[in-house]
Amino acid sequence: MITKPLSQDTATRSTEERLFSPLTLRCGQVLKNRIIKAAMSDSLGDGTGHPTDAQMRLYERWAEGGAAASLIGEVQPDHHHAEKPGNLVLNDASNLEHFKALAVQGSQHNTGLWLQLGHAGAMAYPPTSIPHGPSALDVPGLSCQALSLEDIKALPGIFARTARLARDTGFGGVQVHAAHGFLLSQFLSPLFNQREDDYGGSLENRMRLLLETIAAVREAVGTDFVVAVKLNATDQLEGGFEDSEALHVIAALERTPIDLIDISGGTYFPGARSASDASASGPYFVEFAKRAREVTSLPLMATGGFKTLAQAQAAVNEGAVDIVGLARSLALDPALPHHWQAGEGVEPELPRFVSPPEGSVTAWYTLRLTQLGEDREHESLGELDEVLAEYETRDAARAETWRAHFVFRDEAIG
Repeated sequence: MITKPLSQDTATRSTEERLFSPLTLRCGQVLKNRIIKAAMSDSLGDGTGHPTDAQMRLYERWAEGGAAASLIGEVQPDHHHAEKPGNLVLNDASNLEHFKALAVQGSQHNTGLWLQLGHAGAMAYPPTSIPHGPSALDVPGLSCQALSLEDIKALPGIFARTARLARDTGFGGVQVHAAHGFLLSQFLSPLFNQREDDYGGSLENRMRLLLETIAAVREAVGTDFVVAVKLNATDQLEGGFEDSEALHVIAALERTPIDLIDISGGTYFPGARSASDASASGPYFVEFAKRAREVTSLPLMATGGFKTLAQAQAAVNEGAVDIVGLARSLALDPALPHHWQAGEGVEPELPRFVSPPEGSVTAWYTLRLTQLGEDREHESLGELDEVLAEYETRDAARAETWRAHFVFRDEAIG
């Protein structure tokens, strides 16, 4: 069959529209475009592990704004190793009606709403948890106990039960979180995994828990439900998980029943540099994604550093990634995908902070999400030290609620 070359106008229009073309995943679900609201810890749970009205409204706004899917960051399978007391907790003891309501609101306008399956491990919030990691650690700013072999072997089933409940309550998918220094990322890292059993040592052993978790989750949810994985390209720590190892893990993921790989990087360990703190003007992990293309046919998503429509279009048009993950940009403008698709020339204006106190930028964006969920984003957040104080006060109050709720529940069960 002879085909005519595209006219210049048609070719230009074709590449411009690729970012807004559908993508069919392995499981059969179809993304309406190539923009996903990446996982952020919105910290909008009520302190008992349940969603609030503000959280439901927040994900409704992202659905209204045109994203193909939204990820809810750090949804815990139990209350023992949460990242923050504002995390959601989804298990058999949860009030599922609250989660069903969240799924309905966040899935409007043909938007996928997926839960990121979290476990903070060594970085569990000390006021509400006893941190546990692959190995015992005692370094400045971070200490944890080692998980027992019995505890490790139970983890895939624990994640799988939460994934099944996600499906039962109306969510469209889950993402297994193996990035940013949380538990599964800790297992991958030789810096934090110093075990000498089947879950430590060689890379094959260090990735064992991730692969077992993926298998258990897929078995629990069936074949037509999204299962994604978030993976670090690098920990950005000397002696940690490196890009060469990440490529080996991606090659192994090719043989698993997942739908896409979300590439990110960095850790939230004390003193470590996170990817979101990078000073680069462009996307952080597109070049790594190009290398990952050589070892997998899975759809690739890159999260971090996309600030303009041109950057997002280029990454997709060049074939580096299939999906662009936006986080902070959508905290500033939840309707950014609609604006971009309409050709309105809108670009997010990320605030510039000079010498911010540690933790204050995260606090600023977290409280910005609260503003969005309460439809009051036009209010000023104030100075960074004030924002950080408000953020920490809210965490402390929710930690009290968390302890009271879960201690009472544990005692009732016991």
